[in-house]
Amino acid sequence: MTDPASRAPLLAGALLAALGVALGAFGAHALRGALDAAAQGWWQTAVQYQMWHALGLLAIGAARVQGGSLPASLLAGGTLIFCTTLYAMALGAPRWLGAVTPIGGSLMIAGWLVLVWRVARPRR
Repeated sequence: MTDPASRAPLLAGALLAALGVALGAFGAHALRGALDAAAQGWWQTAVQYQMWHALGLLAIGAARVQGGSLPASLLAGGTLIFCTTLYAMALGAPRWLGAVTPIGGSLMIAGWLVLVWRVARPRR
């Protein structure tokens, strides 16, 4: 089907997307009325970022970007940190956890910038 280098982003993207759908449904149904407006916003933001970055990982894997493992790792790791902290805060975790959230966001930004560099550089 695919080479091992492109399989990892495809697997990570598919898994993040499946979890994103499940967590979105959980937030919309099971948590309806249980979260205040701020917590609902955190939950929704986490679901949105998770889904967008899942699609990014799928694109990296499908396009078989040369050297795509670093940007894929940055996107996946950043998504896990960013989204997990938001989900946790929405469910009542301490607010100081919000100080960790930007680390995930920074990793996601770095992943996109490394991808730009990898795609734009001349091939050897």
